[in-house]
Amino acid sequence: MQPVLQELDRMSDERFLALYESLSERGFGPLDGQVAKLLKFRPQAIRKLPMLTRAKKARAMLSGSADAELTYEFMGGYLVKKHPELITDFLDATGVSHEDGMIDDIDAANPDASKIEGAVAALDEKFDAVDVTLYLSMCAQQWPAIDMLCELWSSRSTAAAG
Repeated sequence: MQPVLQELDRMSDERFLALYESLSERGFGPLDGQVAKLLKFRPQAIRKLPMLTRAKKARAMLSGSADAELTYEFMGGYLVKKHPELITDFLDATGVSHEDGMIDDIDAANPDASKIEGAVAALDEKFDAVDVTLYLSMCAQQWPAIDMLCELWSSRSTAAAG
């Protein structure tokens, strides 16, 4: 299973709801369009459901479809909105060229493996560990060939679940 989907499975309902609510705009959650379609609702009618209900449906949809790309976008949207400097600090510290966290050539841009542990230690001093672990799941997804990223995320995620 892909790292972002594993992270989604390990995430508490409360944490998912917090991410979902943080991304809502004008009463719409980030995946409400897809949830409305799934429930055969008109897009506007979805707002009549409580945010908790919509978040539960959205999470079930992501888990059930095993849609790693949409899950990655959801998690990334949260980090970009709430903690953009978490992303930019990691990329800067590991030598990945970017503009405000957006990587130009994702296939050619790889973090320097020798700098990853130091970068993550610095992130842990500045940000909540659950947000750092969430970002590491995205990094492990993006750069699966970099063993250090996969190992760091896996060890943190396993420890958090235990």
